[in-house]
Amino acid sequence: MKVAAAQLGPIHRADSKASAVKRMTAMLREAADSGCRFVVFPELALTTFFPRWWMTDQAEIDRFFEAQMPSPETLPLFELAREKKVGFYLGYAELIEEEGKTRRFNTSILVGPDGRIVGKYRKVHLPGHSDHLPKAPFQHLEKRYFDVGNLGFNVWRMFDEDIVMGQCICNDRRWPETFRVMGLQGVEMVALGYNTPTDNIYFEEPPYRRVFHHLLSVQANAYQNGTWIVATAKAGKEDGFGMYGASVIVAPTGEIAAQAMSEDDELIMFDADLSMGESIRQNVFNFAKHRRPEHYKLITERVGAEPPPPTRK
Repeated sequence: MKVAAAQLGPIHRADSKASAVKRMTAMLREAADSGCRFVVFPELALTTFFPRWWMTDQAEIDRFFEAQMPSPETLPLFELAREKKVGFYLGYAELIEEEGKTRRFNTSILVGPDGRIVGKYRKVHLPGHSDHLPKAPFQHLEKRYFDVGNLGFNVWRMFDEDIVMGQCICNDRRWPETFRVMGLQGVEMVALGYNTPTDNIYFEEPPYRRVFHHLLSVQANAYQNGTWIVATAKAGKEDGFGMYGASVIVAPTGEIAAQAMSEDDELIMFDADLSMGESIRQNVFNFAKHRRPEHYKLITERVGAEPPPPTRK
């Protein structure tokens, strides 16, 4: 199945959601006309990465969120998907009334080639902090603006039941549990959108190492679960703050099949052989044959690391 990662360049705070959607529809059309059946857009693809700012006006914050999907601004994407018979993944900020409470999530959806939403995911591993860090070059306030996702790591059958698809968002890629849960459901392809700053606000880290850790996470998890991963960035100098690109399509062998070379709008495509993943899952990572979950209990019983007590008093 031919797939595409539709990397976006910067979306500035002053840019409208409609202008972002116009760019995405152009890329969706190009991908479909090139034979792609599925296109992955970035995390929070409709706006600037707003968690970099400390804001206290809730009305100002909520302007970055969507109360419905499709929204009036995003409807052209859904209509084009239906016209071209191409599916897509889209990341956005979701505002919803749930169980009598107003909830806000960092959300992504899978949309089928009929233009209908097939599956929804809400980001579980929220990075950053919730308090204001006045000495930091910018903020990373996902823990302030979003609730922890409550839908888990599910998979869905798409394209006439032919492929098992999963999805996750940005920091989720660094946690192997993300992919193992989907791997245990037979996932064959994972869509992943991200917005990752070039600079680390906590300690000095060269940009090349930031990209290396991104690629390491995606490649290792693809291999260890025998799945394709399509990882797509929003990149470039956004409102004066750098974000790296390095959008990739990674094979179940862990090898990079295609990679973006810019930090602008860029479409990368690859014809993914789904049988490659089946071979890895049967002959290398055969979970049914080799996993020993009775020895993994700490993974679900303990959150933080606890070293053993000292043996000497």
